[in-house]
Amino acid sequence: MKQLLYLEIPTPDTDAVHRWLHLQCSTAGSESCVLQLNLKPSVTLSPTSTGLKIQDQDSAVVFYAWQHLRTTYVKANQWSERPVSNQAQVLDTLVKNLREAFPQKLQTFPEIDLSQTDIFAALQPHYPLTAKYFQAIPNGEADLQRAYWWEKRWRHEVGKSFDTGPDQDLPIVQQAPVVKTPDSVWDVVIVGGALGVLSGAMLARLGYRVALVERIKFGRMNREWNISRTELQTLVDVGLLTVAELESLIAREYRDNFNLFFSGNNAPNARAPVLTTPTVLNIAMDCDRLLQLCGEKLVAAGGQILELTEFEQAYLEDDKVTIRARNLETDQVMHLESRLLIDAMGTASRIAQQMNPGQAFDSVCPTIGGVVKNGFAPGVWDHDYGEPLLTNGDISRGRQLIWEMFPGHEQDLTIYLFYYHQIRPDNPGSLLELFEDFFHCLPEYRRCDLERLEWRKAAFGYIPGRFSRNAGDRPPGCDRILSIGDSASLSSPLIFTGFGSLVRNLPRVTHLLDIALQHDLLTGKDLSRINAYQDNLAVTWIFSRGMMVPPNSKLSPNWINSTLNTFFGVLTEESPQEVDDFIKDRGSWSFMTRNALIAGWRNPMIPIWVVQSMGWTDFSRWVGTYITFTWASLMSFLFGGWLPELLLRWQDPMVARWPRLWHRLLAWSYRLTYGMGRPRLQLRLPSAPAATETNVSQTVSEVSL
Repeated sequence: MKQLLYLEIPTPDTDAVHRWLHLQCSTAGSESCVLQLNLKPSVTLSPTSTGLKIQDQDSAVVFYAWQHLRTTYVKANQWSERPVSNQAQVLDTLVKNLREAFPQKLQTFPEIDLSQTDIFAALQPHYPLTAKYFQAIPNGEADLQRAYWWEKRWRHEVGKSFDTGPDQDLPIVQQAPVVKTPDSVWDVVIVGGALGVLSGAMLARLGYRVALVERIKFGRMNREWNISRTELQTLVDVGLLTVAELESLIAREYRDNFNLFFSGNNAPNARAPVLTTPTVLNIAMDCDRLLQLCGEKLVAAGGQILELTEFEQAYLEDDKVTIRARNLETDQVMHLESRLLIDAMGTASRIAQQMNPGQAFDSVCPTIGGVVKNGFAPGVWDHDYGEPLLTNGDISRGRQLIWEMFPGHEQDLTIYLFYYHQIRPDNPGSLLELFEDFFHCLPEYRRCDLERLEWRKAAFGYIPGRFSRNAGDRPPGCDRILSIGDSASLSSPLIFTGFGSLVRNLPRVTHLLDIALQHDLLTGKDLSRINAYQDNLAVTWIFSRGMMVPPNSKLSPNWINSTLNTFFGVLTEESPQEVDDFIKDRGSWSFMTRNALIAGWRNPMIPIWVVQSMGWTDFSRWVGTYITFTWASLMSFLFGGWLPELLLRWQDPMVARWPRLWHRLLAWSYRLTYGMGRPRLQLRLPSAPAATETNVSQTVSEVSL
């Protein structure tokens, strides 16, 4: 038996595909047949229980179709040594017509009116399982409304980024508002209270007046965070947390992680054993408690938190920026004057879109899931283990779906489903459609009865990425405005996580911000040096780009799993420490180059698949990124071991006489270390009393503007 083709048909209606294949048997060769197969007289078509059979004397080709992951797959196998007459042309025609009969249809995003009904009834006709199971999730109505709002906002911003015409709906204007007296004056205003509160607490502890503006109730995350102990230790090393506080934030620390990719349709050279990563993402955080604790530290240091308050507009002047915000409970408009505005709004950021029109994000990981409190049968999963990366099927409706699962507090299991996606105006990526896939496919991934699962919370978000060529390719700042975290889109384009990147680079970013604020170095050029860019990460965007299915792809559905298996198979032969470094954004030039070459040698189809999926233009862009990475690695090798220490000895006289030059040199020295995944702590917060146990929401209610 020889496999002739393997197709993914982007429809869950496998019966319709069977009917279409059977239809060819009744109409083939007739004058009324709309499908011209050019069959020779000796060739016959006959239906089978699974699809279609093409037969010519003692030669036969059998089509069969099946469903998995809400999509249909079709294979054709030659069941004889000799091919059927005119076999290649017949197969080409059948495949072409099959794809035309079942094109990929993108679901239209529904416009709903919640003044007439609730969110569950409004979305039930479009996403029935999502509407059903969100009703069983605590706070499910509010979370589903937020997921709908987030996707609607994301689609709007993506649409604007591809629109080259004038846009009047801009959050940043050049003219100052008519505000005689602002409601309050600050050194820093941070918009976005998740990742933003970590930077806010750091800056407040350094003595700056910090206000945090958060659209939702402060201290509640729509996602869970996992990290390793060595990375989390950074928060202790800089003085933000005590050891006891850090330990109180760990919901669970487990023994090992498994990484495995589906290989049922792969060639032998594209199969791999399980890759274990025991010290990667093996700590589940109590992220709500982390936000609360950092909020307490911010307030204790003189800062304020404005929750349920939406950012509306920013007005720039030479010496300040004025932020207009609106309290969503009272509808009160307030104006906050600040020296610096930090944008931590993530993918929902209109500021990031305006600063980089059409270029804010190249790619995104729509990520959804939830925390299951109970309901899995005994033995389904051992809570001493996590599963950061797993695929249980090939490409599904133009996406390679990837699962994550992490144990949490007590018997909690956090489960995610995501995919890598290149943003297009017609297909920006959908959270709600992915939720529908999640509830359909969860029993296929992890044996369960959905009706018996007890949910703790829903989890969802858009995690952006950018294909950067160098550090200046996508400036994260303009005059008196700086983007951080997912808004800056400078985290790992492979791992796609703003939390880990921010924690790893928190000392670097805070130190540079401190110098900039001390000496009013707040121009666009100055602020663009303050970022979490890493040259060793920029080069990895070829991996994420290589896992994005191009529109109307003709590649076999197993090509992404074949690539992943080959590369991770090479990783299983490396030392655990080097694998750990690579996945924690510390991969070296020699490690990454060596493993890419070995993977390409073992599976020569990988370079072909990558070029076919991303195109020659993007591939040539990546070659430029790789050259930049090579040069940066050389500079780090020559100067990274001694120059940063020397520069610190010159700090006092240089800051006093040439603060901008010192800021530039400091940023460069950080690029030699942090920028290559080699952190070197150069900042520690001054000692301060431990944060009180005052509830942040109570403190917020006392804020008067």
